[in-house]
Amino acid sequence: MVSWPPGTDPAVLLEEYRLVVAVLCLLAGWYGGRLVVRVAGRRVARRFQRPSVTRTILRLVKAGGVAVGVLSAFHFAGIGLGNVVLSVTVFSAVLGVVLAPLVGSVINGVFVLWDQPYEIGDMIELTDRGQTGFVEDITLSYTKIFTLDNTFIVIPNASMRERDVVNYSAEDERTRLSLTLEVTYEGDLEHARALMEGAAASVDGVLAGGPDIRIGSARYPAGPRAHIDTFADSAVRLRLRYWVREPYQLSRVKSNVQEAIWERFESASDVEIAYPHMHHVFDETSGEAAVSLRER
Repeated sequence: MVSWPPGTDPAVLLEEYRLVVAVLCLLAGWYGGRLVVRVAGRRVARRFQRPSVTRTILRLVKAGGVAVGVLSAFHFAGIGLGNVVLSVTVFSAVLGVVLAPLVGSVINGVFVLWDQPYEIGDMIELTDRGQTGFVEDITLSYTKIFTLDNTFIVIPNASMRERDVVNYSAEDERTRLSLTLEVTYEGDLEHARALMEGAAASVDGVLAGGPDIRIGSARYPAGPRAHIDTFADSAVRLRLRYWVREPYQLSRVKSNVQEAIWERFESASDVEIAYPHMHHVFDETSGEAAVSLRER
């Protein structure tokens, strides 16, 4: 038979014992989930080979550990599971309008992970916002983007699935850029095209040549190519297309290409960049202009 200290209420001691065990269950669930993540993290990463899926699974493992700890704590604290379920059901019914967007975002997050439109580390562009950045994290509820302006954007997955997203890092990182330039009709057209192609090929980060690049069933030359776009009113419009190895410095590479073209055109005597000219013609039908001279 258990003997209690004098003046001690066994019911109070039992409640304290249950409370201590409940707290220990919570701690065990928390640290147990973290321990499982630490032990199985690398195996999960090797199995799925996608950072977003790996992070989601490990987050669910952590949440599962906490859930087990909470349920065990409720059991030892004497709280019935039926009461908990009833309370959660009533609470969800009351706040259904508030929880509905969150549930919808989670469902869209599952579709984002399944469809794989982008992955953690990819460089993407939000066309409606005109912002470009790197995918920092993908959860079941939101996507976190680190922009090139050194800011973070957190967008719900429901909104991300409705946006037009350009992924510069998907499969092949090589990106094709184009540049339009107008030259005069009096200049050497073939020399102008050669200058543009040579200038682009000389820039670091631009593919100077090599095997053709295949996109679907089409093949494109890897080296820069300048073609006649159209014969304008006062100039010949040339369009230069070139491939950049990586999409992470597009603005810098584009600027360097334009600078190289400018330098080569400046040194060429038979090629001139066209620009608008305006001539004022006065004849007998132009009327009279009142002009006065003033001595200084």
